Amino acid sequence: MADQITFDDFLKVDIRVGQVMRAEAFPEARKPAIKLWIDFGDDIGMRKSSAQITKHYQPHMLMGKQVLAVVNFPPRQIGSFMSEVLVLGVPDVDGEVVLLKPDHFAPLGGRLF
Repeated sequence: MADQITFDDFLKVDIRVGQVMRAEAFPEARKPAIKLWIDFGDDIGMRKSSAQITKHYQPHMLMGKQVLAVVNFPPRQIGSFMSEVLVLGVPDVDGEVVLLKPDHFAPLGGRLF
């Protein structure tokens, strides 16, 4: 378990719901990944992410799916691609990423609380 944090610490992490609008294989990445373009609604807009999720997902499977992502980390250069948000997931029994998503439709840009 990680160190305890305060509720104020938690509030600093801005986790929002977005919808995958575009997804492409990212073969030039060091580890297998998929490039994602995610719409977070009017206030945040479209943001990009490189996600190492190739064990359970293929680009065509992700189109239109809602995901949760941290939107207030600084951008990170992944090879030739600038990743702007961190898509969230949890490990399956083999340690492979399973994406976190709402189980009902949620308005784009909705913040986790």
